[in-house]
Amino acid sequence: MAQRAVWLISHEPGTPLCGTVRFSRRYPTVEKRAKVFNGTSYVPIPEDGPFLKALFFELRLLDDDKDFVESRDSCSHINKTSVYGLLVGGGELWPVVAFLKNNMIYACVPLVEQTLSPRPPLISISGISQSFELLFGIQDFLHLGQKNETELNTKLNQLPDLLLQACPFGTLLDANLQNSLDSINFASVTHPQKQPAWKVGTYKGKPQVSVSITEKVKSMQYDKQDIADTWQVVGAVTCKCDLEGIMPNVTISLSLPTNGSPLQDILVHPCVTSLDSAILTSSSIDAMDDSAFSGPYKFPFTPPLESFNLCYYTSQVPVPPILGFYQMKEEEIQVKITVNLKLHESVKNNFEFCEARIPFYNRGPVTHVEYKVSFGQLEVFRERSLLIWIIGQKFPKSMEISLSGTVTFGAKSHEKQPFDEICIGGTAYLKLHFKILDYTLTGCYADQHSVQVFASGKPKISTHRKLISSDYYIWNSKAPAPITYGSLLLVRCHN
Repeated sequence: MAQRAVWLISHEPGTPLCGTVRFSRRYPTVEKRAKVFNGTSYVPIPEDGPFLKALFFELRLLDDDKDFVESRDSCSHINKTSVYGLLVGGGELWPVVAFLKNNMIYACVPLVEQTLSPRPPLISISGISQSFELLFGIQDFLHLGQKNETELNTKLNQLPDLLLQACPFGTLLDANLQNSLDSINFASVTHPQKQPAWKVGTYKGKPQVSVSITEKVKSMQYDKQDIADTWQVVGAVTCKCDLEGIMPNVTISLSLPTNGSPLQDILVHPCVTSLDSAILTSSSIDAMDDSAFSGPYKFPFTPPLESFNLCYYTSQVPVPPILGFYQMKEEEIQVKITVNLKLHESVKNNFEFCEARIPFYNRGPVTHVEYKVSFGQLEVFRERSLLIWIIGQKFPKSMEISLSGTVTFGAKSHEKQPFDEICIGGTAYLKLHFKILDYTLTGCYADQHSVQVFASGKPKISTHRKLISSDYYIWNSKAPAPITYGSLLLVRCHN
């Protein structure tokens, strides 16, 4: 008996979505079991948005839902069990246990340890009774002694830690969440706070929290049919928490937009106190599917005094931000070059800087350059045998730019001219350097509302994010053999 996912959704008539997901928890280990048990009848757990819309439609809670729907409203479909089937992602998610109480919808999806086609009798699914037990337990906890919205928010913030004890890995151990809260409070009382050995002092001053998300994108592009282009995004979340007290507690939530790319291979700082199992099990080794966990990614922690990296992650974004084509043809002491760059339409067209560097190794100094550029300007460094195409802060409206020209070289001088063991003959590259502020390629963000601080005083919270290029290569399409990251790093390290 286990649960695949749990939701708490507030019913808010008159708002665009008619409601808000106040809490959600998915259990990836249970989801993998569901995929095995259900076989071809398996339907993955959807994102919060599609789930909310499908559930509100089934419960007739949408403001504009006035029409009769045969599959839902006919006499043959009268529901007396609070167990529903939701149309999501081209399939039907069943069974979904859900009920409305005090303007809050409590919902969860139990694990069914058999195929769902044909539907087994409800009485044979033991997880359904456990679902009701869990939801009733959450309901009792939220409304026991609740007087206002502030108290409700406080209890909602406590749910992640409570479910770690009461329902670990989706298996219900104790439906009385107050017991779990009491055990946590008892532990904090019986073990008073002490100055940890790794924290050499305490902060005194104005409280403030700074969160910075930095993503670096790498790419190897070849424009060859026999070898695929590669790209990778690596992110880091850096924090600086100036908070008074011996052990202040902070929770930072990273979120993704609807079309964002899920975070994977997440590594966290030792100060993080607990993690959702979905965060730990998300790996780039596994094939991406609709059941991939896409947040929010919550990190509760006790911060050190200094600036630190809260977590690192990777992500499989669908396309690189800039697609490029580079061709270089040798003609005696000259080379002819052609470069085409295209900014993907989904990428923010507002750079702090953007430039393309075109080095020419194992040749003499540049003596003459004839070129035509559709956008930006070209700088020539003759002694360094280097061209720098300064693109600037924006691509044109067409999102495409081009550079073509002929470069003439003088006699070689081994003492001055750049040498490279890889870039010999037609093996050459163009390297892009760029930075975009207030943007990440995955869409990952943290705002002031996603930072919770449990310490004295109201801190000033600032959040930042940026995308930076790192090892962003576009190789000569006429090169005799492709260069991979491995071979490039091997030679660079050897030298």
